[in-house]
Order: sequence, then structure tokens, then C-alpha cells
Amino acid sequence: MAILENDLFSVPQRFDVSAYPNVRAFSESALLSFDPILFPWEPLEVNETSLPGMSGPTTTTSGPTVSVIIPTLNEAANLPYVLNTIPDWVDEVILVDGRSTDDTERVARLLWPSIRILHVTRPGKGAALREGLSAATSEVRIALDADGSMDGNAAAAFRDAIANGAQYVKGSRFAVGAGSADITPFRRFGDRGICWLIRLFYGARYTDATYGYFAVRGDSVGALNIDTDGFEVETLIGIRARRARLVIAEVPCFEAERIHGTSNLNAFKDGLRIARTIVTERFRRYHRAA
Repeated sequence: MAILENDLFSVPQRFDVSAYPNVRAFSESALLSFDPILFPWEPLEVNETSLPGMSGPTTTTSGPTVSVIIPTLNEAANLPYVLNTIPDWVDEVILVDGRSTDDTERVARLLWPSIRILHVTRPGKGAALREGLSAATSEVRIALDADGSMDGNAAAAFRDAIANGAQYVKGSRFAVGAGSADITPFRRFGDRGICWLIRLFYGARYTDATYGYFAVRGDSVGALNIDTDGFEVETLIGIRARRARLVIAEVPCFEAERIHGTSNLNAFKDGLRIARTIVTERFRRYHRAA
């Protein structure tokens, strides 16, 4: 079946947030069984029986190799939960640390002895993602936050989407079957506005523009050409994927609350930076990094 621009293909979602009395217990197999909502801008031949939602979750080591990249800054208290959710079939875990002053590095090595730890001197999530995605060696490269709000087990859905033809896979808290225990009405309103701007300027129909759970095929990292350091990086990556005409998929995710610590996100300030990024990017010539 050929799926063209603006076509949606999905199967009934089986993830029900109400089924989980403990919002942190969202790593059940149901979360891994959704079918990606594909947004390709080139024809994509899809075998319906091979899509993740049709055959059940993939939990074996078969398939492309996978790297998980985790930006950190003083996340020692959260790492025991975060690293425990990452499947053991993941080939490489990279922690990109922005000069933490707690035991982040020591805890990471104790919990995942083979972990690769990179140090960045430039502050900001964008700088960490740029370093981690470039240093990763696997065919699928997945970005995962270190605050405990994302479930590493969902990596299977991202991997399967790329195995089925996607080059960039965007996690969404607002797609059918998704949810969030952390979103505020103000931030939800802001994300809707950001999605509208991206659709207006670039024609991309994302349901969530600011969520940081995503995956990219290794040979497509250069298309993202990350050249910003702040929280606007997730939105910029989505725009660059669209401008590069990558085959894009969206998978529903559930966002829990941060376990320990406080976020550095400022909804108003960072929202303005994101809006400015959307507008200025529209008038920049797109350049794919080598």
C-alpha cells in the first residue's frame, strides 16, 4: 500500500491510560503495540502485516542496531529508574553530561557498566543532542530524557517504525492512544500554536512539536544539522526533518512527571524562542551537514 503526503494509516490503539493506577507503570507491552502514524513526503510501500501494531511488540534482538542517547545535568537520582527501563537488547547507551556536580557519572557506570559517557562544555540540550547523535554508532539513534518522564521500553516502537521505512520518528503525547501526566493547559495551548505554525510554514502535520522523545536513522543524522543549543532543539529537529524530506513517523507516548529535581524549562521564555526559531528557519537556506 502506498502512503502519500497527508495520508494517515493507523490501527485501533490499545494503550489506555486509565488502566494504569500508578502513572509510572506505563511500560507494559500495550504501550509498545501501537502502530506509527506515518507522515512520509515520498511514497512509502508498507506491508500492513509487518507494522508493529499488527503483529504485536517486538522485544527480541532482531532488527537494526540501536543507540540510546541521554543528555544529563545533575540527574543522579533519576538514573536508576531511567536506565532500568532501557531494554537489554539496546546495543549502545550514551550519556552526554553537561558538567554535572552530583554523582550522575558514577551512578550511570554502576547501573550500566558499558555506558559511554561524553562531556560537553557548551550548555544546553541542543549541544548535548548534537554531540550524542554524532557519536552514536548504531543504525537507529534514540534520544531519551533523563528525568524519568519517558519510558525506555518504548524504544521498541521507535525501532520498529524505522525498520518499517521511517527515517525520523517523533514521539507524541497528543496522538491517539497517548497522554501526559505532566502537561499544563498553558503548555498544551502553546504546543498547539507551535504545531499550527509549523504546518503553516512547512506543511508538516505534527500532533506534538515540543516533545523530546524521538529517533532518527543513523544515515539521516546529517539531515538534521543541529546548530542550536537550547530547548528549541526538538522543534528545530522536526522542521529540519521535514525540510530534508525524510520519511517521518509519529508514535504515541505517555509522559510521566519528573521523578526528582526541577526542570529548567520556562514555558513562556522558551515558547518565544521556539516561535522565533520557526519563523527565522523559514527564511534560511537549508543545508545538510556532512
